[in-house]
This record gives sequence, C-alpha cells and structure tokens, in this order.
Amino acid sequence: MTFEHSENGKQVSESWDTVFKSLSVEPRRQLIVSLLDTPPDQSVPLPESAAMPNIPLDPEELRVELYHIHLPILAENGFITWETDPLVASRGPRFNELAVVFDALHSEAANIPDSLVIGCQRLEHERQRSVGRG
Repeated sequence: MTFEHSENGKQVSESWDTVFKSLSVEPRRQLIVSLLDTPPDQSVPLPESAAMPNIPLDPEELRVELYHIHLPILAENGFITWETDPLVASRGPRFNELAVVFDALHSEAANIPDSLVIGCQRLEHERQRSVGRG
C-alpha cells in the first residue's frame, strides 16, 4: 500500500466520522431533511425546521441549542451556512456529503428495520411509496 493511498484512506475515514458525528443528534438530522425539501438556493426558518414533527420541544430551548451547539457544528464543517436575524440556515458547500446519507436511507426505506422506521414520518412515507411501486 502506498503512502498516498494510506493518507487518502485516513482522510476518507475522517470525513465519514465528521458526517456521522454531524448527524448524531435529531435537530441536526431534521435540519438537513428540511434543507433537502427546500430548493438549493433557499434558506429554512429556525427553530421550526429543526424540530421533529412528532416530538414536541420548547421552541426557545431548541433555538438556544441551535445557536450555541448544532448550527456551529454544521457550519464549521461546511454543511450549512446560517444567519441570526432572522435565524435561518442554508445549504453549505459540503451539504451533499450529508444529503447522500439521507438519499441512500430514503431509497432503502423498505429494507430498514421497523425499529428505525416506525415513528419517523419521512421513512414511513418512503417505505409506503416503495411498497406501492413494488
């Protein structure tokens, strides 16, 4: 194995670690899904675009968490850009690195175990669509 191949492997591994750490918390996942549902050149309002529809959260508490934790993590890695007045987020230059994970999950919704689908409106919908096609 060449040094270059080893270094590339290390970079790929670190990139995947960054992707999965960035998607490790629900408000960040929900924000990415909201951005996927929005035209690429548009922003989404926060905190509502980071709230999971079937889990009630205090909007002010979510706003604080977004501002101090979630948005900086996503922005620092180039996945989103954000503004404070009004609080909005848009796709960043590396957004597609997160989008591809959701695209793969949604296309395989019929094969994902129920424990990871039931209760997630998006995956439930994708599963129903795939059953209707099959």
